[in-house]
Amino acid sequence: MVSSEKAIEAKRYVVRGRVQGVGFRWFVEREAHMLGIAGWVRNNHDGSVEVLAQGTRDQLSGLHGRLREGPRAARVDAVEVSEATPAQSLSSFRIEGAW
Repeated sequence: MVSSEKAIEAKRYVVRGRVQGVGFRWFVEREAHMLGIAGWVRNNHDGSVEVLAQGTRDQLSGLHGRLREGPRAARVDAVEVSEATPAQSLSSFRIEGAW
């Protein structure tokens, strides 16, 4: 296996649509745990959901696909992706700012 396939990357996702009040954060947390991704998910004041995810390129690709679909009650209009800096302090995935 080529070492670049195992390199840890980080991405920031901002998901827009009907993504608050529909279990989206819990959906993301479950999917991230299944994929072995570290990071966090939180609601933003503008109605979007923000995700910081850290893992291999394949893991992040899998999460991106799941974010585009969302849970059954959600409607995802857009997923904005930007590069982030991997942080060694991230070792698990959590929901931030839960009410």
